[in-house]
Amino acid sequence: MGRPEGAPLGLTSFVGREREVTEVGRLLASHPLITLTGAGGAGKTRLASAAALEAVKDFEDGAWWVDLAPLSHPDLVPQAVAQALNVPETPARSLTDAIAWDLRELEILIVLDNCEHLVGACARLADDLLHACPGLVVLATSREALGIGGERNFPVPPLSVPEPDHAQALESLQHYEAVRLFVERAKAAAPGFEVTEANAAAVARLCRRLDGMPLAIELAAARTRVLSVEQLASRLDESFDLLTGGNRTAMPRQRTLRAAIDWSYELLGDRERIVFRRLSVFAGGFTLEAAEAVSTGGDIERDEILDLLTRLVDKSLLLAMDWDGEARYRLLETVGQYGQERLQESGEAEPVKERHAEYFLALAEVAEPELRGARQGEWLRRLDEEHGNLRVALGWAVEGDDAELGLRLAGALERFWWARGYLGEGRGWLERGLAARGPLSVSTRAKALNEAGWMALWQDDLVRAVELLEEGLASYKDLRDEPHIATSLTNLGHAALHQDDRARLKALCEDAQALRTRFADRWAIAELLVFLGMAALYEGDHEGATVLLEEGMATFRDIGDTQRVPICVTYLWMAALEGGDTGRAAALLEEDLRRLRSLEFKLQIQVYDDLMGSAVLAALGRQPARATRLWGAAEDLREAIGLSIALWDHTPTDLGAQLSALRSHLDEAAFDAMWLEGRAMTPVEAIEYALDAEETASSAPSGVLSGRETEILVLVAEGLTNPQVAGRLYLSPRTVGQHLRSVYRKLGVPSRAAAVKEASERGLI
Repeated sequence: MGRPEGAPLGLTSFVGREREVTEVGRLLASHPLITLTGAGGAGKTRLASAAALEAVKDFEDGAWWVDLAPLSHPDLVPQAVAQALNVPETPARSLTDAIAWDLRELEILIVLDNCEHLVGACARLADDLLHACPGLVVLATSREALGIGGERNFPVPPLSVPEPDHAQALESLQHYEAVRLFVERAKAAAPGFEVTEANAAAVARLCRRLDGMPLAIELAAARTRVLSVEQLASRLDESFDLLTGGNRTAMPRQRTLRAAIDWSYELLGDRERIVFRRLSVFAGGFTLEAAEAVSTGGDIERDEILDLLTRLVDKSLLLAMDWDGEARYRLLETVGQYGQERLQESGEAEPVKERHAEYFLALAEVAEPELRGARQGEWLRRLDEEHGNLRVALGWAVEGDDAELGLRLAGALERFWWARGYLGEGRGWLERGLAARGPLSVSTRAKALNEAGWMALWQDDLVRAVELLEEGLASYKDLRDEPHIATSLTNLGHAALHQDDRARLKALCEDAQALRTRFADRWAIAELLVFLGMAALYEGDHEGATVLLEEGMATFRDIGDTQRVPICVTYLWMAALEGGDTGRAAALLEEDLRRLRSLEFKLQIQVYDDLMGSAVLAALGRQPARATRLWGAAEDLREAIGLSIALWDHTPTDLGAQLSALRSHLDEAAFDAMWLEGRAMTPVEAIEYALDAEETASSAPSGVLSGRETEILVLVAEGLTNPQVAGRLYLSPRTVGQHLRSVYRKLGVPSRAAAVKEASERGLI
């Protein structure tokens, strides 16, 4: 049975709660929204994880986990859900609508964990999705209910504890969940620990004193390494009388947990306390290197940090886990919130938060050039893991008094936002930073304006894109920054094209012609040449475009810019196609496709352009089946990435009409079959198919299943759930569900298990 995709790993066993897991499972089968409520440390997350693990088998499209604890802004809630589900942004609809569209036909469970600080945003999103998606069930955890129609509130009770003033036989103590949890965690801390006649009463008293609160019990159990149960119970009695006395307005179990964490904190050494407080600035975990950068200072030396982290792990205040062979640490949410309070009280919150933000700014600025090179996949995964920390750093800087740091960070992440399809989030941080208080350098502001404008352009917000890009261009002119002036002109040229503003495009070309004679920077001159070539192409001057583009490409090659050369190649094959030189267009397309094939992270917009070009060449070469497959693959990719504007939109030749004419060369059934075969291809398969120049039986997708269907079914056969398959292949749940339902139809079977069996017997997997 699979774990919900994205759910926290169970680093320790789940003790008790059998009745609650059963009851929540029953509610999941009959209600669209169940909210587990309770105080921090009551075990809401662990119960949600256990219940979802049991229920996942009842949802054809799986269960998906969304941790909201690292978020600080309500606008990020739809972003977090979309990112967890691999739902792409699309300019044609809001992100909430995009999620709803993706889930509308699915039977799926979504767990929204830690909603309490974003209750309003969670309630709105859940309400919208549940109304649009009849097969959706939401399981939320929060300290308060979401308060929308159809919600079923499930208060999470404490673990069962022995009755007070009632002698308990030794063997009967194990019937109580709190005792079982304490004993299991105590044995983990002190392997020789046992419940005996001598300490049984103390164990019972301690579990009662802690009100059956799981987190409080785990903190106490960690101390059995150095204290006997009798000492623990005695010291807890004394400490709780003192620590809970000043907080009479809190609920009893909240006072209990607060006192337990207080007590555990007071038992730390001075240096352990300092590091514990400082670690609370992290969100979603951190590495040793990050802990050293943020926690070092004052009397704490860098070489002490590892030992102090180890001590905090031993005392159950910090979790340690393995991430790609590297140790990664995490504070439980409730413990982290307590640490933040203590950090604020210490008077060093701001310098610690500043060190945190500076560390992640440095990481992002190292990643920025790497995201354009051979290690881009590795760095994208690194930034994925640190997404929570990046958001915290951005929030502190952009919403605080260091807009300069915040915009430098958001600007350095531009390629990350772009590659992962997080254009809305990236643009949001950039625009908030531009509107924030605090001084900004002209260069930082100009970069932010240009990147926000470029993202607005691809979101089809053309008016705002032009505003941002024009202001950015003016700033770069003030700086006399030739390369960025050239880039801003190019971006504005794209905007003018998509607004069909030919007069504006002509004026920009005149500026570019004048600047290329005055600029000294060779890269900037080459960029202007490519811009002028692009404009000439769209004006129908394919010969003039070719001359300009070849000159620009030669310069980029000479100075070693491997990122700009492919852009030139794309425009050049388009110019060749426009000019009727199909042989040159085919050669250039092959060059570009082979380069794309070698990249670990595929540049999806460029894949789309090349597939469309390959489809047109096949149509011109009277290969209608091949052209239809390539066209289908291109359109499926365009839909998947939410691409609303493309290089094809303003070329003089109506290439779409050429492709539409394919229908006259194939009967309706054949066209539909070829189109669906193309849509079933992965981008990698489509590239391979496009590179096979001959339309032969071997070049068409082989077998009863498409390559993507086979790939998915192989993973299903390995025991992966739908969410795990989607996560492995970076697909949305809808896409996986569509492919599996196609497999069922083709094989004539009703289920995943039957599909695996049938495909195995036929030798298809």
